[in-house]
Amino acid sequence: MANLIVLPDAGSSRLKPMPASLFIVVEGEDPGFDIFVNGHALARNEDALDRLATGLNVSPLFSFLCADEESVAILLGSGAEETEFRPFHPQPRWFEPLDGLLTVQILLNHLHYSPSTLGSETAAVFLELREYERVLRKTVEHGLHWHLELSLD
Repeated sequence: MANLIVLPDAGSSRLKPMPASLFIVVEGEDPGFDIFVNGHALARNEDALDRLATGLNVSPLFSFLCADEESVAILLGSGAEETEFRPFHPQPRWFEPLDGLLTVQILLNHLHYSPSTLGSETAAVFLELREYERVLRKTVEHGLHWHLELSLD
């Protein structure tokens, strides 16, 4: 997937970039804690982060994505390969928070010791992964499940 989702421009055959963010959803109406995460830098660097996670032998962040039919259509319309994404599911898929926390902590550790990994994006990605770590720790404490969703801004 490219750094930005690309959608056709209205009235034109040209494509225009559209920023996206990956955000955390915790099961239940109100988990009892703040779940806000930025997710813009993570979405911009999804390809590099997924390759990094795979190389570090942890689940890529996008493996925790719960995409509806519309999100998958947008992703596939942007030129992403269909095999990159799990099929959409009408019902949300929930994941164990420790699985996501492991990925986040391994990525954080790597970026801490190798700050040039993502060039100028490393600092922003590192801060967003810290937000993910905070939310996933709380999710573990509350015994809840989670998944990622995609937002087009």
